[in-house]
Amino acid sequence: MDADALTRADSITADVADKYQKFVNPTALALLKIAGFDKVEWEGSGAILKDIHGNEYIDCLGGYGTFSLGHANPRVVAAVTEQMQRLPLSSKTFLNKPLADLAALLAEITPGDLQYSFICNSGAEALEGAIKFARMASGRTKIISAEGSYHGKTLGALSASGRDSYKTPFAPLLPGFSHVPFGDTAALTAAVDSETAAILLEPIQGENGIRIPPDGYLKAARQLADQYGALLILDEVQTGLCRTGKFFACNWEDVAPDIMTLAKSLGGGVMPVGAIVGTAKVWNAVFHENPYLHTSTFGGNEAACVAGITALTIMREENLAEQARVKGEKLLSGLKGIQAKHPKLVMDVRGRGLMIGVEFSDADIQKLTIGSLVENGVVVAYTLNNTKIMRVQPPLVITDEQIERVIAAFDSALTDTADVLSLLD
Repeated sequence: MDADALTRADSITADVADKYQKFVNPTALALLKIAGFDKVEWEGSGAILKDIHGNEYIDCLGGYGTFSLGHANPRVVAAVTEQMQRLPLSSKTFLNKPLADLAALLAEITPGDLQYSFICNSGAEALEGAIKFARMASGRTKIISAEGSYHGKTLGALSASGRDSYKTPFAPLLPGFSHVPFGDTAALTAAVDSETAAILLEPIQGENGIRIPPDGYLKAARQLADQYGALLILDEVQTGLCRTGKFFACNWEDVAPDIMTLAKSLGGGVMPVGAIVGTAKVWNAVFHENPYLHTSTFGGNEAACVAGITALTIMREENLAEQARVKGEKLLSGLKGIQAKHPKLVMDVRGRGLMIGVEFSDADIQKLTIGSLVENGVVVAYTLNNTKIMRVQPPLVITDEQIERVIAAFDSALTDTADVLSLLD
């Protein structure tokens, strides 16, 4: 970068930081500065993200799972661009072909009897709708979810989530929610009864530190829902669409929910798209008498639906579920090898597919390591409900060579962290 370009980049970075301080979120800016993330993101391609100064990073945060197809996937960008030049948003008066095509495709690929889709704009919005649909379809209000869960920060989704630090400032939340330990079949069994509207679970808890439940847990939840006439809602916003090595994480146990929520990578990393996918029984209960009982002005717009169709098509054509499984095994093995070299710093490395968590012995060690990784050209972050755990969720299109670089950077970062800690002793 020449001197003039460097000056321009510095000026833009300073201007953006100043506007964050004055108009966006000064506390977030301070946190980003501490973590070394006070850089202006500028362009991306595949697993590579560049800042305005031209520095390259392997993006192992991936927009919390949004960029499964990588940044600016050219096929998705081209499809959305073509649609936007023709008709980007729906008039909401006539039939919408991309909406119909996306819903049909989701019915084809989702498990069990899932058939109908309501297309919205985000995972939290999908959860809000799922809660409404479950209460109406069951005629009940009690919803069981898990401690440590994360379903979003809107009021209903927050009520279902299991982290008090995000919930307490906004109390009182919606009534009717109770929480049980995740992965504990006995606790779930004790909580479900004839008044339960739905059991709401993530197949793998993302924000609680990539927590994988014991085998049979989802099957037990399915059986309990059937036994008591409740619905099973699976939040696959983060785990779905090939991330864990199968198209949906519930496929690992061959379990099908009554309602599934999707978002993040559904938009191909180009458009915000969420979805509530449900059975005919659920849809009939919700929409039979009033087809407009649940609506969204922007949800299901043509450009977003085209992004979703293209993203799902790529995932199938390129068999990204299998890619995630194979690449995930390689990355997990490499990270476990580094853990073995630093057993006092790293307590555990776990995951499924390209959804991996690294648990540190101390939150401060995790912060030092993340900062060092950024300096080594790898972007990661901690999980929102557990600051001792670093998430590693790169695009599913990450290359083997990039995986090797991530492993090497992790090794270097932990060595740097160990050196810092030795100086403090």
